[in-house]
Amino acid sequence: MTKIKPLGDRVVIKPTPKEEVSKGGIVLPDTAKEKPQEGEILAVGPGKLSEDGKLMPMEVKVGDKVIYSKYAGTEFKLDEEEVVIMRESDILAKRSS
Repeated sequence: MTKIKPLGDRVVIKPTPKEEVSKGGIVLPDTAKEKPQEGEILAVGPGKLSEDGKLMPMEVKVGDKVIYSKYAGTEFKLDEEEVVIMRESDILAKRSS
């Protein structure tokens, strides 16, 4: 259970680690790795308020696998685990199971 509750239309995502070995078998150093763009949602906020004050519910939920913008969000450590917090609008798609 996540010990963080995002506000508004924000979500907390655990990035899916990328492979550390290239297709040719070369081990990639941290500096050559691409930033992850996929992850699993750990927590969601209540939603965004519309201009007339109505709460617009989130389209994603805890456990969803998502693809998000490459440079979206803010990275931080939560219980020794790297996570990203971002707005729902930075999520590009949900992966179907």
